[in-house]
Amino acid sequence: MNKFTQFGLNACGFLSLSIFSIGITMGHASADTTSDDAFIEKSKLLERSSEILFWTQEERAIGFKSISRMWPTRVVTKAKNAQPMVLNDIGLKNITYQVQGTKHTIEDFIALKSAVGLVVLKDGELVYENYTEGNDENTRWISFSVTKSVSSLLIGTAVKDGYIASVNDQVVDYLPQLKGSAYDGVTIKNVLHMNSGVLWNEDYSDPNSDVSKAGGANGITLINYVKALPRAHEPGTVFNYNTAESNLIGELLRSAIGNNAATYLQDKIWQPYAMENDAFWVLDRPNGVETGGCCLLASLRDFARLGQFAYEQLSSPPSSPLPVNWIKDSIRPSTTYPNYGYQWWLETGSDKFRASGIFGQSIAIYPELGVVIAKHGNTPKATGPSVFKEHEKALDAAILASIKDQ
Repeated sequence: MNKFTQFGLNACGFLSLSIFSIGITMGHASADTTSDDAFIEKSKLLERSSEILFWTQEERAIGFKSISRMWPTRVVTKAKNAQPMVLNDIGLKNITYQVQGTKHTIEDFIALKSAVGLVVLKDGELVYENYTEGNDENTRWISFSVTKSVSSLLIGTAVKDGYIASVNDQVVDYLPQLKGSAYDGVTIKNVLHMNSGVLWNEDYSDPNSDVSKAGGANGITLINYVKALPRAHEPGTVFNYNTAESNLIGELLRSAIGNNAATYLQDKIWQPYAMENDAFWVLDRPNGVETGGCCLLASLRDFARLGQFAYEQLSSPPSSPLPVNWIKDSIRPSTTYPNYGYQWWLETGSDKFRASGIFGQSIAIYPELGVVIAKHGNTPKATGPSVFKEHEKALDAAILASIKDQ
């Protein structure tokens, strides 16, 4: 069946993708995907895809793992030598934690309506894994803004490969279409830190805000929109969360390497690091371009591996596809906001760094203990306080305390 739709995503901002043709091949689906496809059709998720932020939790529970069958993607092919992770049980299933004075087990966390999956690595080994019903180690879930951190890694590989001379280069050196705009004089580092000084309104509730109108634009549409924006501050002086600038990172990357981002990710990180499953990167249209700030679909094991990869690059091993000290530079707080680096979220007073996306997606790296905690989530709202976040914070603390005591 052929459908035509437009959908909007908020990757800590609103992402509107272009209208394109969609097909779900029912005849070749497995029993599980047949059931999911029937749910998608019954719930009219394709027809309502522009309302994706307002799908119910039940609808997201099916829709968020079915994106690669509903919208155009480019495959990030797994490594030929990939081997499934083997669990090394260190007793984390027995830990407890407290929320508002009530004791909970790790199984209680998995039982939350907002939970989808939890993977914990210690020194690269799988030490805990659990999923809600209907999901497993092969489920590819939408990542939202976790993808921003992946795009940051790819900028690093482009520097190592010589496609980009330095993050101190100007954006217009790689995107000359922006010469004469407010981006003239803005460096790649400014864009990574989201302190370009270009005026941008990230108000998700305002249909006339920049993010509502162009938060998911790519290619010529993105370039034409941002080059018309005025300058509000001198570059490097004020932090302003700007979804378009993560997408601009994707444009800059593709311009520099002369290739698409999915294949570059595959060749530089996914296959060399022996990821276990294929991943999918959502495109703005069939055979189109990836969005730098959103929508890499991957299994939770592979997202955890991605966190492990970032952790291992802290020491700049000789085989690293990243420049020396790239990760250390990436997680150094910017001068304009202490909790943000090169598209990574930072924790004050800690060496922890995190890739984070709306609805509960995360990869948290704790270098001091060699721990990576990755989650797929489905919280009631895209952002803001939730029962899930209360439990997540307490559970992560209990996991770290248990590992530290071993």
